[in-house]
Amino acid sequence: MRLMPWLHCLRGVVGRELLRFLHQRSRFLAALVRPLVWLFVFAAGFRMALGVAMTEPYQTYILYEVYIVPGLVGMIQLFNGMQSSLSMVYDREMGSMRVLLVSPFPRWYLLLCKLLASTLVSVVQVYVFLAIAWWYGIQAPPLGYLWILPALLVTGFMVGSLGLLLSTFVRQLENFAGIMNFVIFPMFFLSSALYPLWRIREGSYLVYQIAALNPFTQAVEMIRFALYERVNLEAILISVVVTLVLLGLAILGYNPSRGMMARKGGGGD
Repeated sequence: MRLMPWLHCLRGVVGRELLRFLHQRSRFLAALVRPLVWLFVFAAGFRMALGVAMTEPYQTYILYEVYIVPGLVGMIQLFNGMQSSLSMVYDREMGSMRVLLVSPFPRWYLLLCKLLASTLVSVVQVYVFLAIAWWYGIQAPPLGYLWILPALLVTGFMVGSLGLLLSTFVRQLENFAGIMNFVIFPMFFLSSALYPLWRIREGSYLVYQIAALNPFTQAVEMIRFALYERVNLEAILISVVVTLVLLGLAILGYNPSRGMMARKGGGGD
């Protein structure tokens, strides 16, 4: 096929997701309420008890709310990725997903379009949150807000691919909601989003090991370093590799001949 039909397909999928996001204003508000509660309420209460000593990428001692901003950015993307995958399960139950999956385009391309759309939605949410944090007094270097964009795209694809992979194992909408909570909260709390790894190690070596192996930790650190115009090659490499693995498994899961969708009787079930 020529290039234009592929671009039209991309525009259609991305446009549909953006329109859905614009029409669901409660979704946008909910995406901001969660991190803002942590920033305005919990961080203020933990400020004195959990001040963070000087550690990379920071050049001096920082307040707790400064430390958790990159972690809250990761929270926004994590919840949005799962929310987008929840919509995939809904579309599959309602039958509208069949219209998309029977198009002449390969399923891997359709899934990539879906992931790109959900990632762009999460990027918009993140920049709104960062603008509020700037107004609140938590200000990163100006160029850091550009440096962070590639990290946001990688993280969005990683959590979105995880959500797509989980959606291949779930038939009913209510079941996926439970799985979301089972995945989201361990991934978020067992990471460096809220506490540095060295502080977690002081409290529990087992929890430290789990947090160190958590791919979400690497995504958060990639965002943290990028926001302060630094590059964490290890975090970038691990995040990209995990993203490719999850994406490959998700594409395989939606393969009508070999994946989980084949065992469920097709994508329109």
